[in-house]
Amino acid sequence: MKPKVYLETSFVRYVAGRLSEDLSTLQRQLSSQRWWEQERHNFDLVVSQTVYEECLRGNEQAVQGRSAILQETTLLPLTREILEVARRLVNPGPFPLKAEADALHVAAATTVYGCEFLLTWSFRHINNAQMKREASRIIEEYGYQPATICSPEELMGSDPEAEG
Repeated sequence: MKPKVYLETSFVRYVAGRLSEDLSTLQRQLSSQRWWEQERHNFDLVVSQTVYEECLRGNEQAVQGRSAILQETTLLPLTREILEVARRLVNPGPFPLKAEADALHVAAATTVYGCEFLLTWSFRHINNAQMKREASRIIEEYGYQPATICSPEELMGSDPEAEG
């Protein structure tokens, strides 16, 4: 059985997006595309209804690109328990009210569906060391094992030809 990886919206946007002239954005796009090409087959790819809805916003061409990525994933419905954990992550948890969707991503990936990894480029709320620590504590209170939250670069398999 392959490990499950939850693809958060920022990752999907970087994989499917038109290449940017901004070097930082371009680096994230290329890292995401490399992960998609080289690693995706090693995992069961999942998204929540929240990712699906966020990916359907924007111009039609961008939506088509993101939709193609989503076709290779399994859609995880949001359950009452996921919504409860997400609410707790916001109040009194570490996520600000404006980051409710981010709390939903973390709750969906780490509770009912037991994903091993959550792949994201969201460092403000999701892949933030202080927030991850507090979110993990809350998730463990509910009896779940927190997913490993990481960027695509952190979830690359080893390259047997790389020198090191």
